[in-house]
Amino acid sequence: MKTLSIKDIAVEAGVSITTVSFIINGKARDKSISEAVIKKVEKIIAESGYKPNQIARSLRTGNSNIIGLIIEDISNSFFSRIARLIEDKAYKKGYKIIYSSTENNVEKAKELINMFKSRKVDGYIISPIKGLEEDIQQLLTDSKPVILFDRSLPGLDTNYVGADHFKATYESVESFIKQGRKKISLVTTDIDVQQITERLDGYKKALVDYGITYDENLVLKVYFNQEESETRAQMEKLFSNVETDAVLFATNYLAISGLKVLKQTKIKIGKNLSVIAYDDHEVFELHTPGISAVQQPLEEIAEAIIQLILRQLSSKTKLDNEQIVFSAKIIQR
Repeated sequence: MKTLSIKDIAVEAGVSITTVSFIINGKARDKSISEAVIKKVEKIIAESGYKPNQIARSLRTGNSNIIGLIIEDISNSFFSRIARLIEDKAYKKGYKIIYSSTENNVEKAKELINMFKSRKVDGYIISPIKGLEEDIQQLLTDSKPVILFDRSLPGLDTNYVGADHFKATYESVESFIKQGRKKISLVTTDIDVQQITERLDGYKKALVDYGITYDENLVLKVYFNQEESETRAQMEKLFSNVETDAVLFATNYLAISGLKVLKQTKIKIGKNLSVIAYDDHEVFELHTPGISAVQQPLEEIAEAIIQLILRQLSSKTKLDNEQIVFSAKIIQR
C-alpha cells in the first residue's frame, strides 16, 4: 500500500493541509478543531502508515520532541530502572528520550551536553556532578528546561527531584541500634556528590543522637570506578580487622560486592551481623537470608520529573522552580 502524503490525507479527510498539520503537531485543540475531525484524520493517519519527517518538523516548529537524559551509569540498576520509567512516561506524551552515562567524568558530561545541544533537544534531565555548574547555568540562560534529579548542585536555581538520603540513612542506622547493634559500619564511595555526602551525614547523626561514638575505622570509602577485585579486597580488610555487628552499604553495587566477600569469608548474616543495602535490587530479595534495603520511590520520582519538564516545555513564560523531595522506605527482610 502506498504511504500517503500530508496532502493525500487532507484530500481523503476533506479538510485543508493546514488542519492536518495542526492535528499532526498536536495543536488541533488550540486551533478549536472539532473532535470529530481530529478522530477522522487520526484514523486515516493510522491506516495509511504516515510518518512525519521529524527533521523537517523540528525545523518548522523549533521543537525536536526529544529530551536529553544524562545519568551517572546506565548499567547501575537504580539509573537503568528510572531511565526506563522516564522513557515510557515521555513516550506516552509524544517525546523520545536519548540518554548517556557520565561515569562521573566532568569532561564527558560537558561533551554530552554539547552533543545534546547539537541535536537540538527540547529539554534536559540531568543527574549532575560538580564541575557542570557553568554548563547547566548556560542552558538555563538559554531558556532550556532543565530538571536535576538524584542530586542537586549548590548555587544553581533550577528544578530538582530526589529522595531524602539523609533521613533514609539515619533511619537505617536507627533500625540497627534498635536491634542492639553498636559497631555499625558504613561502606560508601569517595565521590563528592550530594546524595553520597548526605548518606554519610545521616549515618553520623544517628550515631550521635543515640550516644554512640563515631569511629572512622568503621567507615570504608571505596574509590569510585575501581576494579571490583580492589573493592572486595578493601572490604575483606575491613571485615577482618574491625569487629562490626551491622553494615550499611551506601549503594547497591557495593552491597553486591559486600555479599560476595561475606560469603567468601564465611561471615554469616543473621544473629551476629545485620545488613542493609541502599537502593533495592532483585539480588537482595533472592539472597538467603533476604537483605533489607532502602527503596527509593522510583515511579513517583520519574512521574515528578516528567510532569515538571512537560510543564516547562508547554509554558510560554518562565515558571518558578520546584524542589520535590520524596521519602525513601526501608524494606525489612
